[in-house]
Amino acid sequence: MGIGSKARRFALLAGMAGCVLGTSAAEAAGKHKIFLSMSFIGNDWQAEAANMVKAMASHKSMADKVDLQVQVAGPNAQRQIQQINAMVQAGAEAIVIFPISPTALNQVVKNACDKGVKVFAYDAEITEPCAYNVHIDQEEAGRVTAEWLVKKLNGKGNIIAVTGVPGTSVDDLRTKAAKEVFAKHPDIKIVGEAVGMWSQAVARTELSKILATRSWDDINGLWMQVGCFTANSMQLEAGKKVSELLPCAGEGSNGGRIQMLPEGTEVEGATSPYAPLGAPRISYASPPYSGALALKLAVEALDGKEVAKKTILPLPVVTNETIKLCDEGTWAEMKAGCNAFKPSLVSNPGWFASIFSDQTPEIGLAAALVGQPEE
Repeated sequence: MGIGSKARRFALLAGMAGCVLGTSAAEAAGKHKIFLSMSFIGNDWQAEAANMVKAMASHKSMADKVDLQVQVAGPNAQRQIQQINAMVQAGAEAIVIFPISPTALNQVVKNACDKGVKVFAYDAEITEPCAYNVHIDQEEAGRVTAEWLVKKLNGKGNIIAVTGVPGTSVDDLRTKAAKEVFAKHPDIKIVGEAVGMWSQAVARTELSKILATRSWDDINGLWMQVGCFTANSMQLEAGKKVSELLPCAGEGSNGGRIQMLPEGTEVEGATSPYAPLGAPRISYASPPYSGALALKLAVEALDGKEVAKKTILPLPVVTNETIKLCDEGTWAEMKAGCNAFKPSLVSNPGWFASIFSDQTPEIGLAAALVGQPEE
């Protein structure tokens, strides 16, 4: 399928992307009743992860096994607790959950486990021993990116730090590890810090506040859980040349990845700032397929297979030396190592590009974009 026809197919499917999967009691007969419990959804990553869970549930290998229902608690642990209780009462066999807190849900999760419910947390962690956890090593993510930035700055400079969603294990562990690295280098100074909520839009707002009292010329680098694409865009808006863009250690958004490509690279659909700039970057991600993998593992556990309590995913790290553009975004291309997608395929620069895993051949680009599985 060519790029144009593929893009049109995605556009046609996009209207279905936000649908909550669910079936009637009759249709669900013989299926595992599984709930997806989401917390904060105000960013691209969460929406993409939900798309991939839904795509996994609708794949031909799963559709006859899974009755998936979705609920959103928002960034409110108490509401998530109430919803989990209601899921158990509604007959949940498994709950796949992005936990807003690593500890606040422990009692309700234990209660669910005691009733035979399998609880699988993705990306963020639950510390209750009966829960299953599927995530990257978040401390490694914070450490590796901070070390890259320190090396890029030769151990000296003023940096801005933009963190994620407060209270989550993801944010706590990444930030802790990064600050431990910076503390070993007294000439690295955090001169501005903000809570970014893993959102490009929030990152822009918070950077604007910092820059109200400080010039880009006073800053030497950035460590951002999400926002490098936005930071590069803001620097260009402020009159910086492409060659003057500051090194940024941050997320795996597709916009940021495209900006990492050498300036002048021809990329279909690229328009500045969503264009190749040769921006100095290290790009990492909590892969948004983690929820879909958690669902797959939950079904395996319900089917009686042995599943590890902790699944640590490989940390996808991309630098200017390893950035590789996908041509059509096929699963085979991604398996061969491409890690960025043309804007003609992915119009949203905040969309996360680390979607490939050998463990999830059921889902690919269409899954991440619009919730449709591989055929």
